Amino acid sequence: MRKPSLNRRQLLAATAATGVALAAATQSSLAAEDQSDLAGKSVLITGCSSGFGMLGAVHYAELGAKVFATMRGLPRMEAEELAALADAGDLDITILELDVLSDDSVNKAIAEAERLSGGALDVVINNAGIGTGAPVELQDMEAMQLLFDTNVMGPQRVARAALPAMRANKSGLIVNVSSQLGRVMVPGMGLYSSTKFALESMSEQMAYELVPHGIDVTIVQPGGFPTKIWENGNKLTAPMLERASEARKAAYPELVAGALRDGGGSTDPMDVPKAIAQTMALSQGKRPLRLPVHPGRKPQLGINEVSAKTQVAMLGNSPFGPWIKDVNERS
Repeated sequence: MRKPSLNRRQLLAATAATGVALAAATQSSLAAEDQSDLAGKSVLITGCSSGFGMLGAVHYAELGAKVFATMRGLPRMEAEELAALADAGDLDITILELDVLSDDSVNKAIAEAERLSGGALDVVINNAGIGTGAPVELQDMEAMQLLFDTNVMGPQRVARAALPAMRANKSGLIVNVSSQLGRVMVPGMGLYSSTKFALESMSEQMAYELVPHGIDVTIVQPGGFPTKIWENGNKLTAPMLERASEARKAAYPELVAGALRDGGGSTDPMDVPKAIAQTMALSQGKRPLRLPVHPGRKPQLGINEVSAKTQVAMLGNSPFGPWIKDVNERS
């Protein structure tokens, strides 16, 4: 039997309390409740202290999944609030400490989740990510290292820890949360797009290589949503600007002036967990390689289409052809 659904107002209020600037959901989105059945699926998510991670943890558990919601720096207030949400909704959510910057932390969390689930995880969602603003020239090595270590090496650490058991089980799904800016770019976003371009490439290559092992990979491409990534990004951007020389900053006055952002628009962040849940519920081998999510413009669609055609044209008749066609025919 599916567990009782947590009141949407409780969920939005709790996530807002942890710093997620959630917009009021429209009547249409409130009416279109996700009916995906995730009963029996074990799901591990990174970055559950706010945003898509926290919303998703509750949503997937409401749909019947056994959820391992991870975050770094436990104990912390956000973990207590998520635990309270789980208790209020009688949801199967286990909170684990996982820092995507640490091999040891990742390996321990994955091993514990596998122990508690009785084997391989069904789904791993690499949601944790950060962003900084300002021109590329102002992104010093400290900022660049943290961006790539979190947004690229972090998902790789988690996937490497989870894949052996998935391969042995001949099933599984890796979901990597990218961005529209993993396909297109905006001046002044620094190296954020660079990390998401890298994540897109790494994920697509992994998708091909995992076809023989029965494991799917889906790249989620959200547009702008009002989550805590903007506030957290400002906390990283401000000290980076302080470290930059006045001469460098003077070369980019408009971009420096707009480096600290308050963005995301008035969209509903629940769109992303709903789209991921619907993808999880699909049969193995039927899940799309890329999943664009935004109620407005999706400027990456043309690039996604031509990329798929190019991969098939380049490798469709090679020994890798069956893998390439299998993955791209779903997109």
